[in-house]
Amino acid sequence: MPSLLRAYRTEKGERDEIYPVHRLDLPTGGAILYAKTAEAAATLSQAVANREIGKRYLAVVSGTLSEKAGRMEDLLYHDKRQNKVFAVKSERKGAKKAILEYRAVEAVEYEGQALTLVEVDLITGRTHQIRAQFAARKHPVYGDRRYGARVSLPGGVIALWSHVLSFQPPHGEGQTLTSFPTDAFPWNLFASLSRAKEF
Repeated sequence: MPSLLRAYRTEKGERDEIYPVHRLDLPTGGAILYAKTAEAAATLSQAVANREIGKRYLAVVSGTLSEKAGRMEDLLYHDKRQNKVFAVKSERKGAKKAILEYRAVEAVEYEGQALTLVEVDLITGRTHQIRAQFAARKHPVYGDRRYGARVSLPGGVIALWSHVLSFQPPHGEGQTLTSFPTDAFPWNLFASLSRAKEF
């Protein structure tokens, strides 16, 4: 993506500088924020560190959630050898507190399995946080074989999408970026998502 953005800026006669402000896991889609200048990147990166940038995700998870809305708090340990994150029950070196809030939007049945569309607001931003926290509760993200899903999706993607980013640019008014998943499976199973795209 940075290469594409640099090429785009060059075509417009602009400087080809692009600075990533945050990242998405490789199999995840949706909105991501880049800065055009080093100054803006520094300011926005500090805003990320201060949890001043709102991040809302959409996910399709396996099963039906016992509570329609709630808050998840875990200690997450990143095993870098496996490149996998685990929820641990007690303090240990390298474990970090992870917090998110969620709301179940819609549940459907597909081939005998319940699937639930959830909105997730990240309070902290840990590696594989959403994937690990839902998997720890036996609700892995659909298509995420690394974290216990039974099936894979074409192209190695998973049903996790960066839906809304809200932030304050260094100069100017606050902005909100919104991105919707494609109409591909499994997103196309949810009528509420189709209705939301119409507005």
